[in-house]
This record gives sequence, C-alpha cells and structure tokens, in this order.
Amino acid sequence: MSSHLEKQSPAPAPPITLDAVVLAAGQGTRMRSATAKVLHVLCGKPMLAWTLQLLPPLAIQRTVVVLGHQADAVLALLGQKPWAGVLTALQAEQRGTADAVRTALPVLPTGPDTASHVLILYGDTPLLTQDSLQKLVRGAVGNALSLLVTTVADPTGYGRIVRGRDQAPVRIVEDRDCTAQERALGEINAGMYVVAREFLQRALSQVTTQNAQKELYLTDLVRLAAEAGLGVEAISVPADEVLGVNDRCDLSVAEDILRQRINRSHQRAGVTLRDPRRTYVDAGVTIGADSELHPGVMLQGNTRIGAGCVLETGVVLRDCTVGDGVMLKAYTVATEATFLAGAAAGPFAHLRPGSVLDEQAKVGNFVELKKTRLGRGSKASHLSYLGDAVIGANVNVGCGTITCNYDGVHKYQTVLEDEVFVGSDSQLVAPVRIGRGAVIAAGSTVTQDVPADALVLSRTPQMNRPGGALRYREKRAAKQAAEKDNARGL
Repeated sequence: MSSHLEKQSPAPAPPITLDAVVLAAGQGTRMRSATAKVLHVLCGKPMLAWTLQLLPPLAIQRTVVVLGHQADAVLALLGQKPWAGVLTALQAEQRGTADAVRTALPVLPTGPDTASHVLILYGDTPLLTQDSLQKLVRGAVGNALSLLVTTVADPTGYGRIVRGRDQAPVRIVEDRDCTAQERALGEINAGMYVVAREFLQRALSQVTTQNAQKELYLTDLVRLAAEAGLGVEAISVPADEVLGVNDRCDLSVAEDILRQRINRSHQRAGVTLRDPRRTYVDAGVTIGADSELHPGVMLQGNTRIGAGCVLETGVVLRDCTVGDGVMLKAYTVATEATFLAGAAAGPFAHLRPGSVLDEQAKVGNFVELKKTRLGRGSKASHLSYLGDAVIGANVNVGCGTITCNYDGVHKYQTVLEDEVFVGSDSQLVAPVRIGRGAVIAAGSTVTQDVPADALVLSRTPQMNRPGGALRYREKRAAKQAAEKDNARGL
C-alpha cells in the first residue's frame, strides 16, 4: 500500500521537545491475576512506576498514561507523589497500540508550546534504562521517528525488523504476519519510539487492521515513514533492557535483573553483601558504607540503614530507620521501627510499628515490641512482650516480662523510669508507672504505680509440704495400676 504522506527530505533540526505517552491499558491475561499487570510490584515498586521514573531527566513537558483494564486502580497509583501531575486517557476497548496512542493525543494540549516529538513507552517494561532512552531521543533528531530494537536467539512472538538496501528499517512485521524468510530474522522491535508529532498525527490516520490480529499496530509507522522517504533511526539495545513482562515467569526474571542492579549499586558504594543472589533490597532503600548484609536479608519500602551496621541472616525490615553501628542478629523482623546508633536486636526479635531502640539499647531473642521506646542502654534480653510502653535509660527488663496493655477495649501505657530493674516473669498491668530506680521482684504482678527506689514483691506465699511429692507419686502409681486392671477386665 502506498502512503499518502508527503515525501520530504530530512533537514537539520533543532533540539527536540518531548511529550510522553505511556501505554498501560492492557489486561495482561497471561498474568492470571486479579491485579492489573502494570501494578504488579518488582523490588518494591509497581511495574508502571519503573517506567514513569525514567521520564523526569528527559524534561518531558507532559505525560499521558493510557488506561484501560482496572483504570481506577491505576489512577490510584497516579494520584500519589510524584505522579500527581500525570495526565490520563481511557482506551475503553483495546484495539491495538496505534489506537491507544490515538486515544492519548487529544489529551496533549496544542498551541505554541506543543512538543515537537512524542515519546511512546509501555507500562510493562521495567528494565529499560535512562541511557537507552537518551539514545532513543537523540536518534529522533532530524528523523520522523526513532525506535529501540534488539536481537534475540528466539524471536518467536515478536515483530521482526525488516531493513532496506541502505540498512535503514523499512517495516516491522508482526510474528503472525511473517513469511518464512522474515520469521528467520533475529532483530526484533522493542516497541519504544520517539515520533515527530506532526508525522504521528498524520500517520495514525493511515494505520489499518490488515493483519492477522485485526488490530491497529503502531509498528505501521515505520512502513509509512519509509514509504514517504522520511528518516527512521533504529537504536540497538541489550535484550534484557526491553524485556516485556507478560506472565509470572517474566515477572521473576525481571525482578531478578533489577535486584542484581540494585545490589551492585550498593556494593560499589561500599556495602558488603555476603551473598548478593540471596539479598533482597527494594529500590527505595539506602544503606551506609561499611554495612554488612548476610544471606536472606530483606530490606523493603523506605528503609534507611546507617554506616557500619551488621544485618545477619534472615533480617526483614520494612520502612525502618537504622542508625550507625547497629547490630541486627539473625531473623530480626521490624516494621516502621527505629534503631538509633549502637542499638542491637535479635536473634528472633520482632519490632512492630512505633517501636524505638535508643542508643545502645538492646532487645534479645524472642522479644516483641509494639509502640514502645526502649531508652539508652536499656535491655530486654529474652522472651518478653513490651507494648505501649515508655522505658527510660539503663533499665533491665527480665526474661518473661510482659506489659498487659489491653483490656479488650482500650490500650493503656506502661512507663518505666530510668534505672528500673524488672525481675523475670513479671506482669505490668497498664496503666502503671514504675518510678526511677525501683526494683520489681521476679514473678510479681504490678497493678499500681510504684514510687522511686521502691522494692515490689507481689507473690502468693510459698508453702512447703514435707513428703508431699512422695505421696503424690504413690497416688499416681496406684491410679495407673487400677486403670490397667480395668482394661484387662479384672
């Protein structure tokens, strides 16, 4: 089919200006998920966010995200910082990529400040890098369009790049429409373009559904540009950068690549990873120099790790702040907690939201904190629950101590002032305040405020019955013998 586009000779062009269109309307049926494909999370970020974060360095004037499947859920993401300024367009019926771009264009304002070119990306390509995008933009200068291409060993399912005698791309042929000769080509279309705005608007009106899928393909732009004698620049990039995520297998491959990139960046910044393949660090995490992460560590959300920390095997932190020189022993788990400089936790400690370990404070194995501040130099070394508590400096909390902070309706606070000593197996029934320097004897149940420097004993009096254990054993043996006789019918 001949093009009705007017042939033009490429002329030197000034630096281009850009609008962006991100296609995120597809259902992603191969994901087999109730969640929209572009909202699946990789290394702590929804897939769509990986694409959107590439745009600010390109000085994009306006960005339009084309919505379709689960539009409301995607809109909820776009309503968050830093995406609040993103525009949206709704593709009510998925009729192909060209139709999606056609849907987006009316949302982009026209007039004197209209961008000269449109960058077209996808919401399911989280591995694309800033370097490749910069090359793509430069390739569009003086051309009708530039596109990213790559070469793969097995091109099945991808559109093939067909080049002319001058080696410039002349068309893209979708896999189902390939001849046997075209199917053997290994160079494929990655699907990312920078297109001159004027050409794009005219060309979209000429895209047809004359293909096996009966869809409006954006790939037709290459043929239309070539037939009109307009420049087309193909930018070759590594195959892993343009991997599209279509199913859960692709999702795990993409996340593994992202994780390796993240881990390498931390290693180059002075962080020791004992086994990078088994270390899981989200994209938003920061780690100070000379910190050491052992296998199985998971750092999620907005976690911040200081310098010189040690995180042993199995530590899991989400949205936590960790100061310098903190030691987190194996299988410590914390959410929205703060560890100040020199604090220590674990093994098997659990810090729930609102918990704070001050400088040099320590919680040990099987200690759980919830909305509790443990003061400077204080320690709860093992098997304790401390909830809704404010604990001063240099306090010792003995093994098995619990704060009884909940009466079934309301939560109440426990306060332990500086230098309090709490003996093992004590129960502190909130609301209660223990004065500075007080000592709580082991096994006590404290239900009233305790003055400073007081000694608290709250126990049932001990009774020793001489020979009582012997009589108990004899009675138990007689009962067991009777039960055996009954079983034999005697």
